[in-house]
Amino acid sequence: MNPEAELQSAIEDFAYYSDEPSADAGALPVWFLSRMSRRHVTVALSGEGADELFGGYLTYQADRLVRPFRRLVPAGLRRRMRGALDRYMPVSDEKISLEYKLKRWLDGSLLNPDEAHFFWNGTFSPEQLAQIRPGTNGSGLRRLVDELGMAPGGVLDRYLRVDQSYYLPDDILYKTDRMSMAHSLEVRPPFLDHRIVEFAASLPERLKIRGGTQKYVLRELMRGKLPETVLKRKKTGFDIPTHDWFRGPLRGLLRDTVTAEAIGAAGIFDGRAIEALIGDHMERRINAGYHLWGLLTLFLWMKRWKVEVPARVEAADARVFATR
Repeated sequence: MNPEAELQSAIEDFAYYSDEPSADAGALPVWFLSRMSRRHVTVALSGEGADELFGGYLTYQADRLVRPFRRLVPAGLRRRMRGALDRYMPVSDEKISLEYKLKRWLDGSLLNPDEAHFFWNGTFSPEQLAQIRPGTNGSGLRRLVDELGMAPGGVLDRYLRVDQSYYLPDDILYKTDRMSMAHSLEVRPPFLDHRIVEFAASLPERLKIRGGTQKYVLRELMRGKLPETVLKRKKTGFDIPTHDWFRGPLRGLLRDTVTAEAIGAAGIFDGRAIEALIGDHMERRINAGYHLWGLLTLFLWMKRWKVEVPARVEAADARVFATR
C-alpha cells in the first residue's frame, strides 16, 4: 500500500459496508488485501485470535511491566519523566515508533490499570474524552472489565480475557468480516476453533509470554517448521502509518469531513477541543492519528446514513443523565 492508492474512495466506502462506525485503521489494508485476494479465491484463512489467545500484543507486555513501575516510581516523578520526553524526543512519523510507545506507556502509567490497557491500544484518555465530549461520565471501560469478574490467573490472563470478550469480537473479527464480505470474500479464523480456545485457556502464563518472547508456545511449536527469521520477527500490527498520512495524503479528507459545521450538527462534541487536537497533530506536537481516524470514520458514517442527534435535553436532565 502507498499514498497513491485510491485511499479516499475506499475509506468513504467503509461507511456503507461497516454498518456501524469502527475506529480501527487496520480496516484499510484489510480492504485492499480482501479485494486483491478475491481475484483468485472465494475463501481465505486468517490468523485472527492467536494474539488474544496466546499473548501476542505489546499491550500485554505493557500491562506486566507497568505494575512494578507504578510501585517503584511516584506519580509526580512519572509526570516529570513524561515532560522530559516531550522536550528531548521529537514526534516521529513512524507508524508505532519508540517515541510513541514510551510516551504512551508513561501516560498510561498514570491511569487506572484497566483504562491503561485500552489506552495503550489507541483510545482517548479520560481527560481527552472529557475535553472533546464535555459532560461525559467516563468511557465505561472500567465497568466493562469489572463485569467480567476476576480472571483465574494473573495480569496476563486478566487482559487476555478482556480482549477475547471485547476487542476480538467487536473490533478484529468485525473489521475483517465487513471488509472481506464487501468483496464477497469469506474469511475463516482457524485459531478460534473451540478446541484451540480451550487449550489456550488451560495453559499457564509462562507458556504464552516468557521474558520478551510472546506467543511462546506457538513459536516453539513451529521451531524447525518455519524459518528463524519468522520465529524471531517482531510484532507488527496490520495497519497504516496513520500519524504520517493524516499530515499528508489523508489531510484533505480529514479537513473536508470533520468540519465545524459537521461537529456542530452532531451536537455531542466540543468543536474547539477537536480543532485543537487536529492542530496539535498537524503541528507535530503530538501523534493523534488513531484518535483522528476514529473521528473521521464516525463523521463519514453519520454523513452516509444521515444520522441526526436528537435535540439537546434541558440542562437539568443532562445533569441527571451524566450521573447514571
